Amino acid sequence: MMGSEKMNNSMEIEDKNIEKTKISLMRILVEKQDPSSKEVEDGTLRRFLRARDLDVEKASNMFLKYLNWKRNFVPNGSISPSEIRHEIQQNKMFLQGWDKKGRPISLLLAARHFQHEGGVDEFKRTYFTFQTSTNSQDVLVDDDFEFSLTGFIVYLFDKIITRMPPGQEKFIVIGDLKGWGYANSDIRAYLAALSLIQDYYPERLEKLFVVHAPYIFMTAWKVVYPFIDPKTRKKIIFVDNKSLKSTLLEEIDESQLPATLGGKLELVPIHNS
Repeated sequence: MMGSEKMNNSMEIEDKNIEKTKISLMRILVEKQDPSSKEVEDGTLRRFLRARDLDVEKASNMFLKYLNWKRNFVPNGSISPSEIRHEIQQNKMFLQGWDKKGRPISLLLAARHFQHEGGVDEFKRTYFTFQTSTNSQDVLVDDDFEFSLTGFIVYLFDKIITRMPPGQEKFIVIGDLKGWGYANSDIRAYLAALSLIQDYYPERLEKLFVVHAPYIFMTAWKVVYPFIDPKTRKKIIFVDNKSLKSTLLEEIDESQLPATLGGKLELVPIHNS
């Protein structure tokens, strides 16, 4: 047993040394192409490396795209609540406590999310677009939509990240679909969130628990699923209603679990956190 533990420790040390070397190589590469990356911490570069299986060239390209996006989309460094008033007014996203490993938790009440317009007709139109396209950007063509929705997601992610304790890099999301219907179905929103978490916030999501999912939600899920990369798919967990509380309690203490899901913590809207 002790021999096995010693071997595991040696492998962990070796892995860390490999990562350290690759971070150094990646830093040389990205700083040469974008001097502003000198201000970026090693931890950020490490996340992009891990997202690309330690391939320095692929991770560097991914990171440089992120820097360019951030520079253009968030020129002031953060999103102001006044820029995403429509999304905040829906009162659909909450920042809760922390899981048993110190990862911050956010809760989405999906039935409170509504598209700007369209309802069922918009769902049908977007559904058809996805069925006939292999490019997720085909439905992200409305500039007002993209800024409002994407800005809100960036605002959310940045808020969660500021609540992370030292040494923690990931967060938990609980998506509560109770009461969800076609009027709440927004494939563009789902795709925007997935694109951001996969392309610009890699290795940040630990798990996404989907609870109270109605049968009709699977129509939208079937459309979005092919656009989710394999790594992210493994992090998405659909929780059966019968085992909902017990499943969440494996990761989250009752004192940190939202009261709406059987816990003791009252909901805290994101803009009040």
